[in-house]
Amino acid sequence: MFSCNTFPISRFPFPVSDPTLFSRSAEPLAARMRPTRLEEFLGQEHLLGPGKALGELIRRGDVGSCIFWGPPGSGKTTLARLIANHTDRHFEPFSAVTEGVARVREIIKQAEERLKYEGRGTILFCDEIHRFNRAQQDAFLPWVENGIITLIGATTENPSFELTAPLLSRCRVFVFEPLTDAHIRAVIERAVREVGTGNGERGKVELAEEALDLLVRHAQGDARRALNTLEAVLKHASTLSAFPIPLSPELVQSVLERPLPAYDKSGEQHFNLISALHKAVRGSDVEGSLYWLARMLAGGEDPLYVARRVVRMAAEDVGLADPRALSVALAAKEAYHFLGSPEGELALAQAVVYLATAPKSNRVYAAFDKAMEAAHTHPSEAVPLHIRNAPTKLMEDLGYGAGYQYAHAFADAYVPQEYLPEALRGQKWYEPTEFGFEKDIKKRMEWWENLKRETGKGKRET
Repeated sequence: MFSCNTFPISRFPFPVSDPTLFSRSAEPLAARMRPTRLEEFLGQEHLLGPGKALGELIRRGDVGSCIFWGPPGSGKTTLARLIANHTDRHFEPFSAVTEGVARVREIIKQAEERLKYEGRGTILFCDEIHRFNRAQQDAFLPWVENGIITLIGATTENPSFELTAPLLSRCRVFVFEPLTDAHIRAVIERAVREVGTGNGERGKVELAEEALDLLVRHAQGDARRALNTLEAVLKHASTLSAFPIPLSPELVQSVLERPLPAYDKSGEQHFNLISALHKAVRGSDVEGSLYWLARMLAGGEDPLYVARRVVRMAAEDVGLADPRALSVALAAKEAYHFLGSPEGELALAQAVVYLATAPKSNRVYAAFDKAMEAAHTHPSEAVPLHIRNAPTKLMEDLGYGAGYQYAHAFADAYVPQEYLPEALRGQKWYEPTEFGFEKDIKKRMEWWENLKRETGKGKRET
């Protein structure tokens, strides 16, 4: 159903006399290769195949407002255009990056007039809709509800995080998948055939199989990226060789830049990768910890954000099993401040390895959670009189500080007395493990408990 063999053949307006194959006024190759019929569309079979929801809606001409969520170059914009063509609706492209609500109002006014005088609907295609804030997103709501426009929003970010609940409730979400290697291969092969169309052998392009493999791998499921890269290779090749133009693996490799990792510093992938790093550290997996750290840094994440998260890991997952962990994490942060990138990133790696190999305890984290819960359930408990501050004579007369026992005045710098409000006495929130330094802490706490039992609440001798 989605064969690339149905692309029309003379889509490229290259003059045969143009030695570079590309005139300066020509559209980018990716734009010229955009299919004009649904049958030409590649990929997203899970949405468009026989019996699939979106495909059936398109075939019936009954596509309502929806959100296309998927990676770059997966066909979101192209499919929106094809839907408009197939359903005979005006297609109005709009970028949430460069345009605002004022432009939306203009589009709505034009859509109202178009519907009134021509009886023709409008598809407002909002690219990167997640870049709109909540108020801007809500500006679409009345026009979506009354049918003046059909909104198709495209986003690379998880809609449940980035779009408002009222907007999501009025739009169906369709999840786009990255194109497969087979899809990308077909896109590139078709483009090469199109570029090679000319009089005789003058415009022929010869693409070696190994070069094609390189282009496919570099694209990482992104058709736009594949075509942009092919265009760059062709432009470079046309300056080096007469026709026919040979595209060798060496030539492609010379043009290719290192593929950027699939990473977005503000989206779902950002949270997925920091989650993976945190869990690998918690799970004492050194290689996993280093890999996810490297993925984040290679993807352009702010190293100071990573450093802050590493400090959190030290407190949450190592805790007092190794009190030095927090110092190591903070030192790594300071080292990065001092050195910058890339040298300072090694300090982050050292801290991550230290945390991954340290004994683990979340008992401080768990104890603090319980204390916070108690603070919320008992928000108004009075401070016991004997541990109140008494800076004035009046406060002393009222009993502030009366009966307080100064621990350092007693043997072993310890004396049993109550520090919790009456309603919370007897609570045990912090229970140290048997790991690392907490083993010593546990022995000390047990010793204090024994002293309490021996002396009760009476004063100990100094």
